[in-house]
Amino acid sequence: MSDPTADRLAALVRACRGRRVAVIGDLLADEFIYGRVERVSREAPVLILRYHHTIVVPGGAGNAAANVAALGGEVGLAALVGRDDVGRRLLKSFPTRVSRAAILRPAGYHTPVKTRILAGGIHSAKQQVVRIDRIRSTGPTDRTRIQFSAAARRAVAAADAVIVSDYGSGLVTPALVDDLRRRTRRDVPFLLDSRHDTLKYRGLTACTPNESEVEQMLGIEIDDDAGRLERAGRTLLKRTGMKAVVITRGSRGMAIFEPGRPTTHLPIYGSDEIADVTGAGDTVIATVTLALAAGASLVDAARLANYAAGLVVMKRGTATVSSDELRAAIRPPSRPGASARRAHQPD
Repeated sequence: MSDPTADRLAALVRACRGRRVAVIGDLLADEFIYGRVERVSREAPVLILRYHHTIVVPGGAGNAAANVAALGGEVGLAALVGRDDVGRRLLKSFPTRVSRAAILRPAGYHTPVKTRILAGGIHSAKQQVVRIDRIRSTGPTDRTRIQFSAAARRAVAAADAVIVSDYGSGLVTPALVDDLRRRTRRDVPFLLDSRHDTLKYRGLTACTPNESEVEQMLGIEIDDDAGRLERAGRTLLKRTGMKAVVITRGSRGMAIFEPGRPTTHLPIYGSDEIADVTGAGDTVIATVTLALAAGASLVDAARLANYAAGLVVMKRGTATVSSDELRAAIRPPSRPGASARRAHQPD
C-alpha cells in the first residue's frame, strides 16, 4: 500500500530541482588533515601521526550552499573569501550549481579556517583528535561592507528563497537582511542560521537553532524536559516574530513551532550511532529552505530535512546529501520476500 506522506515527500524532492536559493553569509574553510598513529612521543605524552592527506571543503555559508546544490538547487552565494591558498582551494571545491559571481575577495582578507586533525590505525576509522580555528576577530571594513551589501542584493534578485548564515563576523546584520527583504517578492522565504544573534532578527520565515544554542540564548537548560522545550520554542516565536522555529535536538530529533498550531515533534531518522555532526545544521537549513522554495509546508520541509540530517551525520567530515540518497531514505527498497512473510503472519 502506498504511503501518502512518503509519496508527497518524494514528489517534493523532485520539485526541488532547479529552484534558486541565495545564500548570504560567512564562508569558512573546513580543512581536514588525515594521518596514521605511529607511536607516543618521547618529548611529551602525545601521539605522533604520519601525515596522509589534506582536504578542504566549504564550511559555514559554503556548506549550506553545497547542500542546496547537492539536492538539485541552483545557488547564488554572497560571501567573502581570501586571496590566500586556502581561499583558492575553497573556491575550486564548490560544485557547478553554486555561482561564485557574488563572492568577493577583498585585498588583505584572510579566509577563516577550521582545521580538524583526524587520526587512526591502518584498519580503524579516523577520529578527530584536535581542532584549530584560524579566524581573525577584526570585522569587515566599511568599504567591504558596502561591496558585500551590493553583492548580496545581486544574489537575491532572482531567488526563490534565501538563507542567511550568520557566524558572527559582523558581515551579516539584521539591517542588511531587512534591506534584502524589501528588495525581494513578499512570498520569498527567508531562513536564518545565526550562531549568536538570533534574537536580534525579526519577522523572518523561520530560524533553525540547535538545542544548545537555544539554551544559551535563553539562559535555560532543556535536556529531556518537554515543558521547558515547549516554553523555549514559544518564547523564540514571540521574541523574533518569525513564522516558525525549528529546533534541532541531535539524537532527540526536531521540534517545529508555529504560531497558533500544536508543536510537531519528529524523531531522529536512522541510527543514533552518529559518526560526525559537523555541518549537520547547514544540511537542515538547506533542505528546509529548498523545500519551501518548491512549495512545501513548513512541517513537510522539516520532515525532509529530518531525513537529510539523519543521512549526513552518518558521514564523516563536512558532508552533503544527494537527492538520490534522500529519495532512497524516504522510500527504502523492500527486502526480497518481505511481502510474502507479512502475508503469512497471523492477524
